[in-house]
Amino acid sequence: MDLNKKRTIRNRKKLKSVSYDRYRITVSKSLNNISAQIIDDNVNKTIVSASSNEKEIRSNKVKKMEMSKIIGETLAKRAAEKKITKVYFDRGGFKYHGRIKSLAEALRKNGLNF
Repeated sequence: MDLNKKRTIRNRKKLKSVSYDRYRITVSKSLNNISAQIIDDNVNKTIVSASSNEKEIRSNKVKKMEMSKIIGETLAKRAAEKKITKVYFDRGGFKYHGRIKSLAEALRKNGLNF
């Protein structure tokens, strides 16, 4: 099993043991794109999602760090519409650094608590 997968499983296991009454924000990124979604683990359903591949977000040409902030703001607004405030942040196998950090800060600034 590769190290990234191992780290993902280890992080998720720790988070689930601590935060059982909250929704999970999971982040995935590639070299060019980033996406985040809020998941209800009790029923295994995605409630809200935002991605840099969406048409209206893809239309504004900005740098990747700015794109992460835009995705964070978009996801927070969509979560507020569904009345979601308490979540926990699952960064997966990614380090809390760079684009992941700017996404998390944008989520916090726009009203999500984690």
